[in-house]
Amino acid sequence: MIRVLTRRIDVGPIEPRGASLSIAVDVFIPEGTANPDSVLLFCLPGGSMNRRYYDLSTANGSDDESFSFARQMAARGFIVATVDHLGIGDSDGPADLYLLTSEAVAAANHHAVRQIRQELREGRLDPGLPPCVALFCIGVGHSMGGLLTVIQQAHHDSHHAVALLGFGTRGLPEVLTAEERALAADRSRWPADLPGLARTRFEAPPPPRAAEGEDKANRDWYYGAGADPRGVQAIKPARDRMLPVPAMHSLMPDNVWPEAGQIRVPVFLAVGDRDITGPAHQIPAAFAGSPDLTLQVLPATGHSHFLFPSRTRLYERFAAWVHTVAAQYPRSGNE
Repeated sequence: MIRVLTRRIDVGPIEPRGASLSIAVDVFIPEGTANPDSVLLFCLPGGSMNRRYYDLSTANGSDDESFSFARQMAARGFIVATVDHLGIGDSDGPADLYLLTSEAVAAANHHAVRQIRQELREGRLDPGLPPCVALFCIGVGHSMGGLLTVIQQAHHDSHHAVALLGFGTRGLPEVLTAEERALAADRSRWPADLPGLARTRFEAPPPPRAAEGEDKANRDWYYGAGADPRGVQAIKPARDRMLPVPAMHSLMPDNVWPEAGQIRVPVFLAVGDRDITGPAHQIPAAFAGSPDLTLQVLPATGHSHFLFPSRTRLYERFAAWVHTVAAQYPRSGNE
């Protein structure tokens, strides 16, 4: 029996004299876990998604858990933590969401994973779980969650390895306005100007025709031909609001190329062959500092990988990769 614990983790304020904020985390504990060499998967959802993205369940009461990445991984013996970013789902957020820059969100998530990791190592997270003294921590991020995972790893060295699903650094330059393209050409202006561009793009509702087209594009990206209808229904409770500044950051060309090059741990990349990441075999070039790169291209698969039949292939390949890197790479550091 997989146990699921829900935690709230105080990550402090994000602005001077601001209120302290907390992050909501679900932790999936495998049955019979008593291994001091355990693996923790720290999972960040993408844009317009909350932590339930990693635990999709069908509404018909069946026992099919094949859409739930968290339960599939816990069944293979891994501890899984699924996270609501600040401002998303059950986590706190400031009144002004535009304060939540990519760097601020990544710093809060780093604080959360440090706390979870410390409690696991000391045996304080769950009475039935002994101390995981040699814990191996892997950051998992889907789409915008991949961008935030890259920033977190580059700035804080949170994990022993990272896995990025449906993410590449190319952004979506084809959807940018002229003003946004002008900013894209001058990276030095991003910290100051991205929030303003995000406010312009996301604060005002689009015209009805544009909104209809955007909804169809979202359906095509996330679902597309071949998605299991049960999965399409299961993902609806995971839909949430967008974090505007990280979303704007995600659209920019070469969005986190410098940060990706700073990663010095193993990297697992998975994209669908109908994904929005651009040519799959160009993605690894951004991770030139990684000592161990794995790329899996999922056939007949759109952006939301867990909805497609290829998810079983993803689970098996990913689990094999986890076992390999956890056995071959040091578990020290990342404190």
